[in-house]
Amino acid sequence: MIIFGVDFGDTRTGWAVCDRAEMLAAPAGVLTERRFDVCAQKTAEAARNARAEEIVVGHPLNMDGSAGDRAKKCEEFAEMLRELTGLPVKLWDERRTTVTAHQYLNDTNTRGKKRKAVVDAVAATIILEGYLSYRKNHPDAE
Repeated sequence: MIIFGVDFGDTRTGWAVCDRAEMLAAPAGVLTERRFDVCAQKTAEAARNARAEEIVVGHPLNMDGSAGDRAKKCEEFAEMLRELTGLPVKLWDERRTTVTAHQYLNDTNTRGKKRKAVVDAVAATIILEGYLSYRKNHPDAE
């Protein structure tokens, strides 16, 4: 199944997509858009263009597992994607994914404007990889 990963942000939203076999997740771009509704529409369009059958949106829970303002905004974004696409949309705990994305970019010596341009897509890829790993290890989970 092709799954589309999303790291929603107030200014930049990262996208990732996996192959049909769910083996590889890859960055699929970064959208720079501040308007919530436009961001959701363009993300839905990108998911359709990728032939996605499911969408997973990063859910930035607090370290204690509670949902703060940011997590609630991501929940609203996921619901809007569900309405726009008619696809199943899952929320996936994304705690520390941006930190991990920055570590990956440090390891590859990616700096400056290039780093800013790709960090959100890398974060989306990490979110998607985590979800794919869970699906692989929990085949009966819904």
